[in-house]
Amino acid sequence: MTIVTIDIVSDVMCPWCYVGKRRLEQALGEIGDKVAVELRWRPFQLDATIPREGRDRKAYLESKFGGAERARAAYSAIREAGAAEGIPFDFDAIAISPNTLDAHRLIRWAAASGEKTQGKIVDVLFRMYFTEGRNIGDPAVLLEAAGEAGMDVSVVETLLHGDADRAAVEREIATAQQMGVTGVPCFILDGRFAVMGAQSADTLARAIVDVATKKEEAPASA
Repeated sequence: MTIVTIDIVSDVMCPWCYVGKRRLEQALGEIGDKVAVELRWRPFQLDATIPREGRDRKAYLESKFGGAERARAAYSAIREAGAAEGIPFDFDAIAISPNTLDAHRLIRWAAASGEKTQGKIVDVLFRMYFTEGRNIGDPAVLLEAAGEAGMDVSVVETLLHGDADRAAVEREIATAQQMGVTGVPCFILDGRFAVMGAQSADTLARAIVDVATKKEEAPASA
């Protein structure tokens, strides 16, 4: 069976990335066993200037949108998209806008335990932040997420207290930017084709099948 790799460039403080994850899952359900897919979550930071301890959410929205009311209006489309995908966004519950670098380190380490574990930790972080208002820049919250995803919490705690893979994550983010990724989610299929934004499940499914078809036809063309 043809295998298509999908590198998902994403930030766990990006609500459209949460929507995009749900739509990708739907797309994979539509494809079924027609195409074998390997998923790899890649880091991106929408705002790397946020300090490690995070920023007060109210102050952050004031500087970004000009106030909570304008932010609420800007998020109306996201709320609707989330509701359609079964995501109960609760933006009012979020007290801290986090720096997500440590969360991306956690996602990177989860890959060592396999694709399912990495997907699980991403889902847990999205849920904690967007529906529970948890601070996913807080090491204690990250350890809780790691445990829920089935990771070795003692190992994760040791790694978080140091700088393991911090530079590697920053390099990955820089690489994505050099490739022209300016917004997320971005789905990179087989390292050659990019689908930008939280596209519909049908659009993602068609793109994946199209790439698989091209791969199957390539040997015959050669």
